[in-house]
Parts: sequence; structure tokens; C-alpha cells
Amino acid sequence: MTEPRRLHAIPGGRDESPRRQPEQPEPLWRELLGGRLRALRREQRETLAETAERAGISPQYLSEVERGRKEPSSEMIAALAGALGTSLGGLTGQVAEELRTLRLPAATHHRGASQVPMLRAA
Repeated sequence: MTEPRRLHAIPGGRDESPRRQPEQPEPLWRELLGGRLRALRREQRETLAETAERAGISPQYLSEVERGRKEPSSEMIAALAGALGTSLGGLTGQVAEELRTLRLPAATHHRGASQVPMLRAA
């Protein structure tokens, strides 16, 4: 009986050794922003309609932003922050901190904690 014919090795193909499992992908900024907006709104016990009205947008659009489906402009983010009693800087700082915290364990797993890069605004 003859062996099955072997095809040329393709990078990442079945003929090579198993590759390392990919790391969990980073969440998108809009997903974290939406989750933070929803958390702030719920902490204040407001409906989508109440917050959306103060921000000057539709409740449907706010719902999509909260679910991370829409990428709002900086003007829209500022309006939502104001409607929720915070500032654009405060809101983006909270989201950035959450993103940094989520990535910290994976980053320190491969490098020393002192080597984790920090993003700074220009």
C-alpha cells in the first residue's frame, strides 16, 4: 500500500507544527465606550430616551452606540458625556483606563510590567 501523497508545506498549514493559540483580541474603543456610557446611564437610573433627549440624539442611535455598533463623532461623545454629567476628558479617561486594565495581564505575561507601553495624549 502506498502512502498518501504529501503536498508542499504551507506556512501555518497542517504539515507544520501547531501554531501558538492567538491572544484574545483587544476590544474595540467603541465597544468599551458604549459599555461605559450604558453603565453611567444606568447608575443614574435613566432611560435611553431621557439621556438621548438631553444629548440631542435619538434613543435608537444611543442604543447602537451603547452596544458598540456605531462609532460616534467626538462632538457626539462630548454631548453624551455632558448629558450624563461628566466631561469628554473624564469619559475618555475612564474608557482608556478600562482598555489599559484589560490589556495589562496579557502584556505583563510576555514582558515585565515596567515595559508595558503607556499612551499619552499629545
